[in-house]
This record gives sequence, structure tokens and C-alpha cells, in this order.
Amino acid sequence: MNKVMIWYGELLSQKSLIKRGLFFLTPGMLWLILFLILPGLILIVVSFAGRGAYGQLVWDFSLENYKRMLGFGIFGWTPDYLIILLRSIWVAVVTTVLSVLLSYPLCFFIAGKPERTRYLWLTIVIIPFWTNMVIRTYAWFLILAPEMPLAKIASWLKIISPGMPLYPSAFAVYLGMISMFLPFVALPLFSSIERLDWTLVEAAQDLYASNVRIFVHAILPQTLPGLSVGVILTLVPAMGMFVVPDLLGGAKYMLVGNLIQQQFGTSRDWAFGATISMCLMVLTMFSLYVYKRKSKGVELL
Repeated sequence: MNKVMIWYGELLSQKSLIKRGLFFLTPGMLWLILFLILPGLILIVVSFAGRGAYGQLVWDFSLENYKRMLGFGIFGWTPDYLIILLRSIWVAVVTTVLSVLLSYPLCFFIAGKPERTRYLWLTIVIIPFWTNMVIRTYAWFLILAPEMPLAKIASWLKIISPGMPLYPSAFAVYLGMISMFLPFVALPLFSSIERLDWTLVEAAQDLYASNVRIFVHAILPQTLPGLSVGVILTLVPAMGMFVVPDLLGGAKYMLVGNLIQQQFGTSRDWAFGATISMCLMVLTMFSLYVYKRKSKGVELL
């Protein structure tokens, strides 16, 4: 009994609380420092370095890589890299929006099923996670092949020439991206829809609200936590995706992820690759900030 009282006395003292708090915080802080903060600091330092004749880093510390990223080179100004950045933002935003639009009816469909079959439908949604991303991307080669129905319909509509596949194209890139990230939106959104308070929906219906107003005022605020998680899980990796655009988009549809992979791979320009990575991180944080501001506005409706 005395030991328990002594233990409680130590726990309630300020010094003991600080020690115990540091004890529990230290592992997490070390993890963040080693795998997040330290790599980020290394990227910042490397982004100011130069490239040697054989691909080695030259520690001259200049802004040349950032000027090159903005399009200023030895042959004058070119918007190529800025176009790639803007295209990456556009593809990530469109992928996120379409994934959200498809996830809402899908989640409502699954939530309306009996409980004994509901999780079977959820399993079907997450089955793609059981297969490697590259294999799933290659599967689209078969689906979009000339002899498959999608290509035949596109040929009949004069969208593509007869006997041609639907790849490489922007359409194939969006299909591949949505198929990759749809479960990332659907799963957290389903958790919110499953706990939906339908009395608020019924109250809105009793007040003769339109379907749009019911969704905006009664459903969307309740599903906003799951929606926010899904948007973050989709938008952040979609900004840096390079497998799907590389395979389904070809060289004509390069995104910033492909550009980074090229610099660290074939070009061996690690300094410029680090610069592009820093720009991608800034764009990602800015996009999340904008989304946070917009989501606050929706929550107040």
C-alpha cells in the first residue's frame, strides 16, 4: 500500500511527470528525427550542391539548381519544368476529386448492405492492395488493348485509330491513378458513413431541403473526418507518383515523380533531384494548407 502511494506521489509531482513524458516521447521523436527530419535536412543541403563531371556531388552551394527549376538555363528561359510541376498538381487534384466522387456512392452502397455481407464488399475494395502496384499497372495494358471493348468503343467513336490501344494517353493515366488511390479514399470515408446520424438527414428532409442541401448540411459535415483522411492519403502520394504515368502515359506525360526518378537514376544529377524533391514537398504542404482552409469553410456551412 505504501509503495502504491509513493508511486502515485512520484507520478503527481511535476519533475516525475516531465521524466515520464520524456521517456514516452523519446522513441517517437527519435523515429521522426531519423526518418523524417534528418532526410529532409539532407535534401535541403544537397539541393544547393552541384554536379561533377561524373555525377558526383560538388559542394559549391549555389542557387543554380533552383534557377534551373524555374526554367533559367544556359539557353535562356524555358517553362518545361514548371509545366511538369503544374501537370503533376493537376493530375493529383483530378485524381483526388474523381476518387472522392466515386467513393461516396460506393461507400453508401456498401453501408446499405446487411452486416454479414458488408465486410465482404469491403474486402473486394481492398483486394487490389494484395497485388504489387507495378503488376496492377501492367494489368491496364490488357484492359486497354486494341482487342478489348474499351478500345473498340473508342475506335468506333473515332477517338483513336482502329487497331490502336488506349495507351499511352492521359485517359490511361487517370484510369490507373484512380484505380490505385480509390481504396485510400473509400476506406476512411466508409468509417464515417457507417456511423452517420440519420436523424439529421431525416430532419433536413422534414424541412423540405433539396438533395444537394441535405448532402451539404447533413451528410458532408458528418463525413468530413473520413473525407479529410482520404484526401490526404490520396493527394500526397499522387503528387509524387511515377510508376503509373511512366507506364501508362509514356514519355509524353511526364510528372514530377518521373522527373525525380530520372535525376536520381539515369541522369545521376542528385543535386537537381533533391531540388525537385524540395519543390514537390513545398507544393504538397501548400496544397494541404489550401485544402485545410477550404475544409474549414465547408464545416461552417
